[in-house]
Amino acid sequence: MSATYEHDLYAWTQAQAQALRGKEWAALDVAYLAEEIESLGNEQAHAVESQLATLLLHLLKWHYQPRRRSRSWRTSLHNARIEIRRRLRRSPSLQHELPVLVATAYADARKLTMHETGLPLATFPELCPWSMDQLQDEDFLAEETR
Repeated sequence: MSATYEHDLYAWTQAQAQALRGKEWAALDVAYLAEEIESLGNEQAHAVESQLATLLLHLLKWHYQPRRRSRSWRTSLHNARIEIRRRLRRSPSLQHELPVLVATAYADARKLTMHETGLPLATFPELCPWSMDQLQDEDFLAEETR
């Protein structure tokens, strides 16, 4: 089975699904099945992290570049929050992973914001300045507080 897994993933998935439905336990490639199932969960976490990075990027730009605020940025904030909520509804156990996902996403967003804005990295706090409630609040826009 592993040769099929490595050379034709689609054919392997179809054969494994058929074996599962037919309760053909001996035909199951257990090691690779476990790996693929775990990978599905990791993809959900990665998708939330990616949307968090987008959200944080636009919150940082919104906060530190008030003169450049646009409807497009506001729409990006809105869309990221919608997608995060959707993913968390489908995988509620990821709610417990949010602090780690936010920390990782913020580190990425901070660097991306530096590149997009041309502002020095030191401009942005090292740790995410917003609470989980603020990040999930549809009306929160990180208005300039300086």
